[in-house]
Order: sequence, then structure tokens, then C-alpha cells
Amino acid sequence: QVQLVESGGGLVQAGDSLRLSCAASGRTFSRYIVGWFRQAPGKEREFVAAINWSSKATSYDDSAKGRFTISTDNDKNTVYLHMNSLKPEDTATNYCATGQGWSATPNAYNYWSPGTQVTVST
Repeated sequence: QVQLVESGGGLVQAGDSLRLSCAASGRTFSRYIVGWFRQAPGKEREFVAAINWSSKATSYDDSAKGRFTISTDNDKNTVYLHMNSLKPEDTATNYCATGQGWSATPNAYNYWSPGTQVTVST
């Protein structure tokens, strides 16, 4: 069974950049949609970005478009989320997840990472 391991979270100031990594073990991301979601305390888990591993087509939420970039490293079986111009509103626990079709809803994804915290100060 696939396991997703995240790294790259941390404490940054507004305007800074951060790169999150999501590495898969047990199985590759091949033939899957890989999505990034985030959840702030007391709020619902929300969509950030997704990528089709095979075609490299991408999709972004409006809050991320223009600031964030999702990409892959095939050799390392890893998905990245490059976050630029970070805002305090980006403070959340970030998760990567896999699914079989394009979707912005968490229920469409079946495997999830434990989550990594991103905190953006003013």
C-alpha cells in the first residue's frame, strides 16, 4: 500500500517562499492525480493544486494560482509544491494525496500524507 511522506514545512515570514515535498513509497504516482490540500484549525480541508502524473497537466485554486507551482521529479517519485509570496492566510497543515480523477474535493482522493505545518507570520 502506498505511503506518502511530506517534508519542507516550517515557519516563514510573509513574502517568503517555501517548497513542500511529497514522496511516495510502496507504489509510484504513475497513472494518478496528485493533489495538495491544506487545512487551518477549525476550517474544512481545501484544495490547493493538483497534477496529472502522466501528462503533467496542472490545476490550481484561485488562491494559489500565480503564486504556487506544482511539479514532479519522476526519478525520485516525488511531487513538489513551490509556494512563493506566502501570506498569513496560507498558514495551515498541508497534505498531499492521490486520486484517479481530477477533483478539488478531498473525498475524491484515497491516500493521504500525515500533513506538514506551514506557518506564515506577518
